[in-house]
Amino acid sequence: MTIVVTGASGHLGRLTVDALIERGVPAADIRAAGRSAERLATLAARGVQTAVIDFETPETLDAAFAGADAVLLVSGSEVGKRVGQHRNAIDAAVRAGVGRLVYTSAPRATDTDLVLAPEHAETERLLAASGLPVTVLRNNWYTENYVGQLDTAAATGELVGSAGEGRVASASRKDYAEAAAAVLVGSGHEGAVYELSGDDAWTFAELAGTIGDILGREVAYRSVSPEEHTRILTDAGLDEGTAGFVVALDGNIRDGALAEATTTLAELIGRPTTPLAQGLAEAREQSAA
Repeated sequence: MTIVVTGASGHLGRLTVDALIERGVPAADIRAAGRSAERLATLAARGVQTAVIDFETPETLDAAFAGADAVLLVSGSEVGKRVGQHRNAIDAAVRAGVGRLVYTSAPRATDTDLVLAPEHAETERLLAASGLPVTVLRNNWYTENYVGQLDTAAATGELVGSAGEGRVASASRKDYAEAAAAVLVGSGHEGAVYELSGDDAWTFAELAGTIGDILGREVAYRSVSPEEHTRILTDAGLDEGTAGFVVALDGNIRDGALAEATTTLAELIGRPTTPLAQGLAEAREQSAA
């Protein structure tokens, strides 16, 4: 049996490889595929097969997917290019005759205003048309997305945003990676679309309080208008496009796009999801290592 994990030189893919090994999959049965040969080398040292791939170079995908019983397609990180890249990966999976394809999508991808969703929705449509047995993992936000706020809060004593009272049902990357591993080695997941999230949805005021507990100082959430948020971000040096994207995401959160907490992730991994405080603290430790 061969399980291919794309994005294995990044965070989620690497953690999925770890989770597969923890579940008893022999390292030699895992093929870790990613763009960085250097980052893949540590996995190769553990006995994992490795393959350097580029979603925009189909022949690298053909070699990586050859003989695969299952492929985890971790969504690309280049916003605006992902549909074409994912199409190449899906086409390669079809050519290779892979047994199953598992894809990491976005919450309610085909029925949401989330600014990141359209590329995921189009990818899901490509998957549906591919004829492959497919499982879609619609991952909510990663708690690690907010670890950078710790340094800012340590310096300023506040967390600034325009998400209002919106909630985020985040979980740690390790949680999502364990779910991906469970689906890759399990049965009965073909055709499923799983909405995955943390067990609890938190507000930014609660996030600020949690950050304050980690830092050992008071941290307040300063809720601002989208216009003021844009100005603050551009004054801090962000270009208008990036600032607009951040503000749009906060608007999505304000409107409830990331608020749905389900039990599906916990059920797949067989334990409660990682609490916000623990996830942030662990992410901070890892970033400092």
